[in-house]
Amino acid sequence: MTASPAFADRLLRWFDAHGRHDLPWQNPRTPYRVWVSEIMLQQTQVNTVKAYFERFMARFPTLEALAAAPLDAVLAQWAGLGYYARARHLHAAARVMVAQGIPDTLACWLALPGVGASTAAAIMAQAFDEPATILDGNVKRVMARHAGIDTPIEQAATIHRLYDCARAYTPAYRSADYTQAIMDLGATLCTRSQPQCSDCPVSADCVAWQEGRVDELPARRVRRSLPVRTTTFLALFDADERIWLTRRPSVGLWGGLWCLPECRVSADHGLPAAGESISPVCANATAAVPWAQFAHRFTHFELRASVRKTTKADSVGLADDGAWFEVNRLLAARDIGLPKPIQTLLAANFPPNESIH
Repeated sequence: MTASPAFADRLLRWFDAHGRHDLPWQNPRTPYRVWVSEIMLQQTQVNTVKAYFERFMARFPTLEALAAAPLDAVLAQWAGLGYYARARHLHAAARVMVAQGIPDTLACWLALPGVGASTAAAIMAQAFDEPATILDGNVKRVMARHAGIDTPIEQAATIHRLYDCARAYTPAYRSADYTQAIMDLGATLCTRSQPQCSDCPVSADCVAWQEGRVDELPARRVRRSLPVRTTTFLALFDADERIWLTRRPSVGLWGGLWCLPECRVSADHGLPAAGESISPVCANATAAVPWAQFAHRFTHFELRASVRKTTKADSVGLADDGAWFEVNRLLAARDIGLPKPIQTLLAANFPPNESIH
């Protein structure tokens, strides 16, 4: 595919007048700040990331501060952003960079945990003003429409075509501005629904616009309804009105976060069914009663959870990876990572200084 120089020129003129120039990671646009923002922006929209980024920078203003912090502190600042492996990788990569230095090449960024090809390219363009090809969700949508690529966007062959198109359109000048401009175009005009094609600076030669196929592109496979998973959590309190939390495995749902212990219960008595306890806590709890329910949508499934409440006098028989926490302090301090639904559940049931019983 041959790039039209006019594409980049038109886009940059539009960006100068209408692009986003006041995003928090743009001022100043240092490698550390750009890197953190790009990791946060993976699978997450800009409007959501902005507040998280500012809080994160206030807590970890430098690479050294992030590397020196315990993982729990990092996960606590990340809680609610989802895809928690990003936070674990961010922390691990910070420690690598403190030891080895901040990378200044694409290959060295790609060697860090959690940094893929598009993220590394965005960092090189944004932080170092080096020409690099990005292919995030916004860019995929712009390329599919402008070039008229109509095969399902999830297919590997389509990704290759979209990348070739994005690479051909990427200019050798104003790399940081162009990278931001192409993302801004997808985020503000070439949106998934109700795109504003009449205001688009590159609509004159956009295949989807010329052929009246904007709503059809990018093409996607037929989506099936999300599968539903059900589970039960146990809210276990001690005599001092503290709640017992366990750390979830690093791999899987809410990896590495602190959470209510998860268990299965029998239909007859509300107690863990024999041999079915996921957490040892459940097997050592006294009679549990229904307490709350919540649902949470993930990318690939919906979780529907019930929460049962019980008490225990001591820690005997509880899991080694658990600990007691005072609820109000836990919610106020934000010094450990809690899944957002669990955080919301506790906040709704325990306003500040309210007794548990």
